[in-house]
Amino acid sequence: MALFFEFFGQQWILVTAFLVLATLLMMYEARKAGPTITPQQLSHMMNKQDGVVVDIRDSKEFGAGHIVDSVNIPANKLNDRMVELEKHKTVPIIVVDKQGTASSAPGKALKAAGYQQVYRLTGGMLEWKGQNLPLVKA
Repeated sequence: MALFFEFFGQQWILVTAFLVLATLLMMYEARKAGPTITPQQLSHMMNKQDGVVVDIRDSKEFGAGHIVDSVNIPANKLNDRMVELEKHKTVPIIVVDKQGTASSAPGKALKAAGYQQVYRLTGGMLEWKGQNLPLVKA
């Protein structure tokens, strides 16, 4: 451990450059998956722009509580079931997961398939529930 700190002390320029590059890479990758939105922005998009919520959690979690009119397509089946979203290509697609951390890859897949308005819910369903917003239970 002492060698680790000694390296940081002697090579602080390299360590700083590495941290800056790692941060920029994470920001770049996050943007490719679509911007994040708040629960209030999600409600606005659903009501005013006919946005579609795609819940990528498994069916058990989806059944325990989900956003009204959301479509459940588990993340591991998105590529196979993307055709179900074809009619919604011109409206905002909001990808929702449990904590807001697993929606990047599905967001990238949707963007790669030609969906231009792809968004991700900040904080996922935990944030939605935390703000006491309505849920539908199956």
